[in-house]
Amino acid sequence: MNYIEEETRFVVLDDNKQEIGEMTWSNAGESLIIIDHTFVDDNHRGQGIAEKLVSLGVDYARRNGKKIMPLCPFAKKEFDRKKEYQDVLH
Repeated sequence: MNYIEEETRFVVLDDNKQEIGEMTWSNAGESLIIIDHTFVDDNHRGQGIAEKLVSLGVDYARRNGKKIMPLCPFAKKEFDRKKEYQDVLH
């Protein structure tokens, strides 16, 4: 699988270069991003792909000095479960 950073999303491609998941965000000013959507194709769920997408979003926020508002229910659950994400939580 290949994870790719685009302007306002991370996308994951399978070995056939088919898009099988994404996490999107919106920029809210200079220092805040809002994670608004996380999706993984039904055939690829349960493999940790969505968790990896949120983790990539956290890494992106840290690299760019931003905070995250997780509006997406899955991302919010990840922030509730993972204390190591609290440094970027808005």
